[in-house]
Parts: sequence; C-alpha cells; structure tokens
Amino acid sequence: MRVILSFALLAAAPQAAPAPQTAPAPTSPIPILTARIVARFPHDTSAFTEGLLFHDGALYESTGMEGRSDVRRVSLADGKVTARARIPASEFGEGLAAWGSELVSLTWHGGVAHRWDIRTLKPRGNGRFTGEGWGLTSDGTQLIQSDGTPTLRFLDPRTLAVRRTVSVTLRGRPLDQVNELEWVDGALLANVWHTPYLVRIDAASGRVTAVIDLRAVVAQVRVTDPEAVANGIAWDVTHRRLFVTGKLWPSVFQIALTPAG
Repeated sequence: MRVILSFALLAAAPQAAPAPQTAPAPTSPIPILTARIVARFPHDTSAFTEGLLFHDGALYESTGMEGRSDVRRVSLADGKVTARARIPASEFGEGLAAWGSELVSLTWHGGVAHRWDIRTLKPRGNGRFTGEGWGLTSDGTQLIQSDGTPTLRFLDPRTLAVRRTVSVTLRGRPLDQVNELEWVDGALLANVWHTPYLVRIDAASGRVTAVIDLRAVVAQVRVTDPEAVANGIAWDVTHRRLFVTGKLWPSVFQIALTPAG
C-alpha cells in the first residue's frame, strides 16, 4: 500500500528539489483521472494477459507463461476465443500490436518477435528485437516497445531496428515498471506493473501528463493470485471506447475517464 500511495502522491504533490546535477523537477501537479466503469464483459480467467488491442470489432490478446502463451482473437460480447495461435512452449508471450495486415507479438526473453496474419492468425515468420519484451503498440508510423524500465524504444515496423529511445519521467523522475502500452488520441497509455494505475505519456518527451486511477475497477475483481494485476489496455478508435483488463481477471471493463475529486 505504501508504494501505491506514494505513486499517487508523487503525481499530485510538488517534490523537493533534486540534486544540483539534474534538471529541476516541475512543481505543478499532474492531473489524476478516475476510471468509471461503463460496461463489463466476460474474460477468460486462465488468460495471463500481456497484450491487448481492439481491431475490426474484436479483441486481440497475447497471453504469457511458458507452455501456455498464445495470441488469440476474442469476442468482446461473450469472451469466447474465436481463433488462436500458439507461441512455442519454451517462450513467454508478451506485448502485442497490429501493423498493416499483421499482428506482432513479443517474447519476454530471447528477443523473438512473432508475426501473425491478422485475419487467420497463421504465422508469417519472426524477427529479433533489442531488450526484454513487455509492452508493444503502434502509433501508425512505428512500433513502440516497453521493457519494464523507464526506456521506451521506437522501432522500424519491418526490421524492428531501434529508431530512437525516450525515458518515461513522472515529475522529472524516471518511472520504472512501464508495461502494457496502447496508443490513444496521440499519446501513450501504459500500465505500471503491480499498481492499479495507468499513466498517459507524451511520446515525444516521455513526460507523464496524467495518472489514471484504476482502483475502483480493481476493487470489482475478486482474485487472490498476487500476479493477477491490472494489465491490458485496448482502444476502439471507431467508437471511441477504452477497455482495460488484467492477468487472470474474470472481466474486461469499458471505462470512461473523469478528473479526480
């Protein structure tokens, strides 16, 4: 609880001046947005969710754990898996993004990126990327990768070569544990692992521009596994719907964001 509380306070309250060799931290508070549940949909409670996206009327999900990892198409209305591609049993599936007619999924270790036909989920080959795989999304011109550190990598979608990097900062301090990513209205949304918060990130500077409080959503989930944390963000650009879920959660939630207080 101390970690969670300090995270929220860091966003809301001015901080002491940093050491002289670093740039001064900003003094204005960062907005905190509250997630209000709009709708609730079934979710596979065995899915260790690592990546989530919405495309052409369906959810696509990447799940983790060695021997259980897959990429799947899911019916939002009833949570049923309508198509599935298995990731090799030795690999731990992680982030997922759409690029053209393909899905790209990362592995946690080993630097393997799989490519799948977005219509059939048949494999289209694989490639190599740098660092650990945690989250993945696309801004329409490149892929964006997180690795659990404050560093985000912007990748060439075809070669996966790193075009540039940026460090995620919250009030001037590096923000660790950046996980699942989603591109929403020109900014990145990211889960912060093992917290009930999302952050909104300016992709050009890496600066956190808002903190999204998911505690009311998490309170609706009755899970006991300590790893069953919030993870998974999907944006329906056509109908402007925002969805969140978590590892082993029984539900996908459509949420709306309002200023806290």
